[in-house]
Amino acid sequence: MNKGFFTVMAAQALSSLADNALFIAAIALIQQLHGPDWMAPMMKWWFAASYVLLAAFVGAISDSYPKGRVMFVTNAIKVSGCALMFCYAFLGLSESSQVNLVCVAYALVGIGAAAYSPAKYGIVTEMLPPLQLVKGNSWIEGLTILSIILGTLVGGVLVSPGVSGWLLAHPWLSTVVKTPAEAAILVIALVYAAAAICTLMIPSTHIQYPKQQKNPILLLKSFWGYVRILWKDKLGQISLAVTTLFWGAGATLQLMVIEWGRSHLGYRLDQASILMGITAIGTIVGAVFAGRVALPRALTVLPLGVAMGFIVLLMPFVQSSWTINFLGVDLPWAAYILLILIGLTSGYFVVPMNALLQHRGHVLLSAGHSIAVQNFNEQLNILLMVAIYTILLWLNMSISIIIAIFGIVVAVMMLAIMRWNQINLKHNPKLLEEIGQEGHGKAL
Repeated sequence: MNKGFFTVMAAQALSSLADNALFIAAIALIQQLHGPDWMAPMMKWWFAASYVLLAAFVGAISDSYPKGRVMFVTNAIKVSGCALMFCYAFLGLSESSQVNLVCVAYALVGIGAAAYSPAKYGIVTEMLPPLQLVKGNSWIEGLTILSIILGTLVGGVLVSPGVSGWLLAHPWLSTVVKTPAEAAILVIALVYAAAAICTLMIPSTHIQYPKQQKNPILLLKSFWGYVRILWKDKLGQISLAVTTLFWGAGATLQLMVIEWGRSHLGYRLDQASILMGITAIGTIVGAVFAGRVALPRALTVLPLGVAMGFIVLLMPFVQSSWTINFLGVDLPWAAYILLILIGLTSGYFVVPMNALLQHRGHVLLSAGHSIAVQNFNEQLNILLMVAIYTILLWLNMSISIIIAIFGIVVAVMMLAIMRWNQINLKHNPKLLEEIGQEGHGKAL
């Protein structure tokens, strides 16, 4: 791995950390404004909608400019989203309108994230050869998950009574922000700024793509062609189906863990954020071990997706009284072990599938366009699953029942994908042997 790759990782770690911390801070701001419980998943829904609506265009943008420059601009957009969240206090809006403004601001951050993602993953495919993509993805996904751990913990710490009180007592900060949520968002904006500075140090890969289309109608038409190409490819369709399911399930699980911690275990928001971090610890361990999986063996990890769905079904049986005293602190050992197992299985099976999808996408399309197609499908599923979760919350359905539905759906869908893969391999037994023998295709 070269120096430029680690610079990309540093920028990604900071930006991802801020993304996850901002989610916690935005929830705290919604609670401060007395927004309903279902507004948190709705905020997540608008974030995902940014990916879907811009999917046809961000690939062309990523392939039109040096990807380090694209990453700088998109981090600047995220800073603008943070700034917009402060505007609620100065516009004289009603409380419900203020909550809606928070969602709009978070959607603006989503726009930055949507344009950032093709550049981030695209530059990895430009820097590394095909056979190093699993290792490279293991590094970057592991660091991303680590930033998720730290981001959720940082978000929870920033809105906790002790730290927020210390921030608000600072002479300079107290003139800018007035509430714990506002103080947290200001700190997070500074982290985005640090990520932007890192992107300025990313070296150029000197890879140029053909001139990209600028007509939006033609871009949409071309994009649908790219979607069809990946879904028709026998390896691309399986890896795309798995990653699509995984990210939709992951976004929904993040919301469920917060609600599960609140209603089932009696946790505050900052305490529930720790549970999200515990899940991510398992994911990073799984991602690290997944780095040993050779790309031609990527599809052998599919059964772990089924296992993850069944492990989720155990969550409603965990009791808040199941704790162990460690250094004077009561730790919910059963909840921690269960969440680590969920993260471990998900991290181990998604990293090889993500690497396989990136390899096929780069061979068949180009770095930017293939990642845009991947994001479109994944975020579309996030829209679907988070919308269903929001509706179930709106209907006042018990979180235990929602978790049971979620676990069964994930397990059944993974079994269906495994059967689909068996059919593909039956028609072409040497399909996996072709991986690694392919060079990078020409960009379309």
